[in-house]
Amino acid sequence: VLTGYGTGAIMAVPAHDDRDHEFATVFGLPIHEVVSGGDDVQNAAYTGDGVLVNSTNDRGLSLDGKTKAEAIEATIAWLAEQGVGEEKIQYKLRDWLFARQRYWGEPFPIVYDADGVAHALPESMLPVELPEVEDYKPVSFDPDDASTEPQPPLAKAKAWVEVRLDLGDGEQTYWRDTNVMPQWAGSSWYQLRYIDPTNSDALVDIENEKYWTGPREGMPSGGVDLYVGGVEHAVLHLLYSRFWHKVLFDLGHVSSYEPYHRLYNQGYIQAYAYTDARGVYVPAAEVEEKDGRFFYNGEEVNQEYGKMGKSLKNAVSPDEICDNYGADTLRVYEMSMGPLDTSRPWATKDVVGAQRFLQRAWRLAVDEATGDAAVADTALTDDDNRALHRTVAGVRDDYANLRDNTAVAKLIEYVNYLTKAYAGASVPRDAVEPLALMLAPVAPHIAEEMWTRLGHEGSLAHADFPTFGEKWLVDDSVELPVQVMGKVRGRITVAVDATRDAIEAAALAEPNVVAHTEGKNIVKIIVVPGKMVNIVAK
Repeated sequence: VLTGYGTGAIMAVPAHDDRDHEFATVFGLPIHEVVSGGDDVQNAAYTGDGVLVNSTNDRGLSLDGKTKAEAIEATIAWLAEQGVGEEKIQYKLRDWLFARQRYWGEPFPIVYDADGVAHALPESMLPVELPEVEDYKPVSFDPDDASTEPQPPLAKAKAWVEVRLDLGDGEQTYWRDTNVMPQWAGSSWYQLRYIDPTNSDALVDIENEKYWTGPREGMPSGGVDLYVGGVEHAVLHLLYSRFWHKVLFDLGHVSSYEPYHRLYNQGYIQAYAYTDARGVYVPAAEVEEKDGRFFYNGEEVNQEYGKMGKSLKNAVSPDEICDNYGADTLRVYEMSMGPLDTSRPWATKDVVGAQRFLQRAWRLAVDEATGDAAVADTALTDDDNRALHRTVAGVRDDYANLRDNTAVAKLIEYVNYLTKAYAGASVPRDAVEPLALMLAPVAPHIAEEMWTRLGHEGSLAHADFPTFGEKWLVDDSVELPVQVMGKVRGRITVAVDATRDAIEAAALAEPNVVAHTEGKNIVKIIVVPGKMVNIVAK
């Protein structure tokens, strides 16, 4: 039985804890019921809710008949009255791997004296910087020399490890810690350093922090508006970051008491992986397909699907894709693969589709022969305005809700419209400039270049994002199918606000409908506004 709770050892409540019950049974210890509601606790532990029994002491505390929650509250109040305890909330953050035995990492601002006592370095001696070393290999262990032991790489930097310092008791020899902090130490607060990256006097100037991440309307806790990260971040990295940030808040270094306002988990990029007869992964890029079977070095391998990465040996190098297709093509392809929060399958052969889309967008703005702007200063048609404003409205909403895949789809549709509508002619400037602005979030490089070729001196990052007019989002006409005796015989286009009489007249005048109703008696005409027209004839 250990005093620490949650260590895997028993906590001495055999009637209501499975591990304790097993322990007590093996060693013949008494099992006393204190929470009623289950079967005989001599046979099995009861771990559910209930009311307390056998819970009265000889000092005036009786918990019998109370629920667990009521008993806890009453016990705390009784301990406070007796002057032997008080209510307190205690948080624990346990990580037994905070120290790393490698070179890269933040050095601990701690030194040890000759007795092994740890001393924190004063602020005037911070930061502690890593020394220059010849190599980053750890100190080797010699199995033939009992006096040797494995040591981190920093142990070899003797002049850095052993230092003479005056920490208030006169100058003495101290030894630095040769372990370093893990990568999550810096990653817990790096967003703050972005706010004030050149400040050599403080982690971050509090006024800068208030401006960028301080409490504000709708976000009383403050923090970064949006954190996009994989689900694996949620358990450890974000927990550490939150702990770290709250310490900084308590010390007065930041005004926000939460590091992030909203978490969004993106899905994995998946790809085919292959295992040999031993179940060992082989390089996916070197696997050959023959008649629906897969081979690596002449031996057949099994195909499976999984997260793209080094462990499955199915990673695709971003550098290679950028070299062959361009960085913007890679970005557009990844964003168009599917919803951002779901896992999506990678297919290199499909990357060319994103490249062709960007090429079509480029040709709308730039004359490929001269490199000059290819647009015309002509007015937009009503169809142009409808296509543009509907694209702007949809893309704005998609970006705001992180639906990058559907935003790309709308941009592709818009580019296709302009390409078809102005085949062999210059596209109006007012139709292309908004395209460059909408394209920038997913293809920033080509969008900036389009913007420059269109005659703008400053970056498009400083231009206003396009807006839309409500009137262009509403159709002024609608196409209706016309049925004769339940079968579609024609289609008519009428004004959205057309009267019933106008719709009936247009339906009866449609040539194909006339052919199927000629010589017949029109019994009834059913008009479903905005949907269809059905003519009953005999």
